[in-house]
Amino acid sequence: MMKKRLSHKRFKRFVSDVYTHTPVTRMVLLLVILWLGFSFGIYLAEQNVPAAAITSYSDALYWGVAAFSTAGIADTPTSGTAQLIGGVWIVIGSILFFGTIVATVTTYFMRPMQRPHKKIIETIEYNLEQLDNLEIEELDLLRNTVDSLIEHVEQLKARHSKPVVEQ
Repeated sequence: MMKKRLSHKRFKRFVSDVYTHTPVTRMVLLLVILWLGFSFGIYLAEQNVPAAAITSYSDALYWGVAAFSTAGIADTPTSGTAQLIGGVWIVIGSILFFGTIVATVTTYFMRPMQRPHKKIIETIEYNLEQLDNLEIEELDLLRNTVDSLIEHVEQLKARHSKPVVEQ
C-alpha cells in the first residue's frame, strides 16, 4: 500500500513538473486555437465551391487534424485559397505539434541539470518521509551526516560573506 501511495505521489509530481516546467500546456492551447481558426478558414474558403469535399465545419475540423498529423487521409481542399490556408496550417501545425513533443521531453529531462538544488531538496524531502523505517544506528549515522552538512553550510556562508578584496 505504501509503494502504491508513493508511486501515485511521484506520478502527481511528474505531472506537476511537466505542467510547470515545460511548454506543453501553452503549446497545446496554441495548437487548438490555431486548429480551430485554420479549420474555419478552410470551411469558409470551400463553402461555395462546387464539388468541394469539405462541406461543413466538422469536415474542416477533421481535415485539420488529419492534415497536420501527416496521416495523409484528409480530403484535399479544392479552391486555391483553401489549398494555401491548408498548406500554411500543415507547416505550422506540424512544427507546433512535433516541436511541442520534443521541447517537452527535452525540457523535462534537462530540468534537473539546470536546478540541482531543487533535486537535492526533493531527495531530502523524500528521505525524511522514510525516517520511521530507520534503525537506531541508522538514525545516529543520519544525525552525524546532518551535523557535517550543517558545518559545511556554515563554512560556505562564511566564505560567501567575506568581502572581496580588489587587487
